[in-house]
Amino acid sequence: MNQSILQKWQNHDFRVISCRRCERLVEWREKIAREKRLAFHDEEYWGKPVPAFGDYYARVVLVGLAPGAHGSNRTGRMFTGDASGVFLYSGLYRFGFTNQPSSPHRDDGLRLNNAFITSVCRCAPPANKPQNSEIDACTPYLLEELSLLTNKKVIIALGKIAFDVINKIYPSNKEKVENRRTFHHGAEYNLDQNGLKLLCSYHPSRQNTQTGRLTEEMADRIWKRAAELSKLL
Repeated sequence: MNQSILQKWQNHDFRVISCRRCERLVEWREKIAREKRLAFHDEEYWGKPVPAFGDYYARVVLVGLAPGAHGSNRTGRMFTGDASGVFLYSGLYRFGFTNQPSSPHRDDGLRLNNAFITSVCRCAPPANKPQNSEIDACTPYLLEELSLLTNKKVIIALGKIAFDVINKIYPSNKEKVENRRTFHHGAEYNLDQNGLKLLCSYHPSRQNTQTGRLTEEMADRIWKRAAELSKLL
């Protein structure tokens, strides 16, 4: 890998992990890390902002909401150690975006292939609901990542909040009806004049997957379409 690119990512990740911009989120993530869940009482929680990770030359970028209190906030890696990650990585594996179908902990050997995973917020929020000011405070990190990911062809918004943030970053011409974007699972939009695409998916949260709002078949259509649009299929 180009050393200058690697250095940029390392500097970026350092700034993310060191961030203490949002007092409410700092207090909450550290409280969870101290008190822990009984099932993980003997583990050391990460308890810091969770950096994005994946293939720096990825064509597909997935944007989630925020770390789970006892998932990413515990393990220190996006979608790792909770039910959302089990659902997400098993699907990505079926389409060649990962080297293995599960993600129990940060050092389990998981690698992403032509995929990069980031989120709207980097700290676990109370009730999984970040405030607008917290989203705004974290958006510059996402902007920098999107700038560094020069091979990206497809952005997948995992949920309505991620969709809204991506829309702000890549605004559409709302004066034309055909350019207005609305969130629904499977929606597909052009983001810029260079062919960058946006795909919309329900978030793979337990609330969605256990109720059947998001099934494996529905998610697989998203991963397959992302592979097609990025010329991986």
